Amino acid sequence: MITAIYPGTFDPITNGHIDIVRRSAKLFDKVVISIAMSSRKQPLFTLDERVELVKAALGDLDNVEVEGFKGLLADYAKSKNATVLIRGVRAVADFEYEYQLASVNRTLNPELESVLLTPSSETSHISSTIVRDVAAHDGDVSAFVPEVVKRALDKKFND
Repeated sequence: MITAIYPGTFDPITNGHIDIVRRSAKLFDKVVISIAMSSRKQPLFTLDERVELVKAALGDLDNVEVEGFKGLLADYAKSKNATVLIRGVRAVADFEYEYQLASVNRTLNPELESVLLTPSSETSHISSTIVRDVAAHDGDVSAFVPEVVKRALDKKFND
């Protein structure tokens, strides 16, 4: 059984993330969406809120689990018996960064292989940062996130 982890802050989860998860769920026996605490990024949503939003967005996938984590990703992967690390790559700049991360993670956990997936053409322009910016300025984010996330963003910015 091959367990893959898809780590990130998912602040919030976007249709681009969902595309990567759905495709990964077809490739691997089990996919664990690992949501980083990431206090240095000062997320809009709490860790618990992000976990709940991801669960709501992807609850229909039987081989996908969602949980928060803190600490080194390489250590977390060992704790989950994961041998694959999934990362989405939108552009050349993403590749350079992910290449460095893959090398570091391989040094820390030689059993962990990074698999880089490109997004679909419909979602390649979407990022959580852009979604937060659009939502903060009362823009319509419905093309970029699931409805449950749109409602959560509306609540954050309009309460």
